[in-house]
Amino acid sequence: MRKAIDSIWNLLGRPLKHTGQAMLLTLFFSSSTAAWADLSSQEVAALRHLLYQDCGSCHGLHLTGGLGPAITRTALQSKPTGYLFTVIAKGIPGTPMPPWESLLSEKEIQWLITELKGPSTQ
Repeated sequence: MRKAIDSIWNLLGRPLKHTGQAMLLTLFFSSSTAAWADLSSQEVAALRHLLYQDCGSCHGLHLTGGLGPAITRTALQSKPTGYLFTVIAKGIPGTPMPPWESLLSEKEIQWLITELKGPSTQ
């Protein structure tokens, strides 16, 4: 787990220097799956629609790639959850990938990540 946290922190451009930082990231990622558990069925349906309509408009109808890269379970398997969260929330400057943080809550972004990657095996 520590290696994964170090990788995430480095992807964000910051060296992991303190144990407290690792503990905070561990708490965030270990509780993130439960964070979206209280979404209503209507919210989940809206997120699923957004995933296949909005995300699918660039990443392909079956999410296998198009203007944007594939975002299938296989394609995202090696991507850290923190990295995916940042990409969805902040977008990727200089590319068509927009930031979604003004439209989606943290819970909703976590739901999208879990829907795309599958449940965590940790």
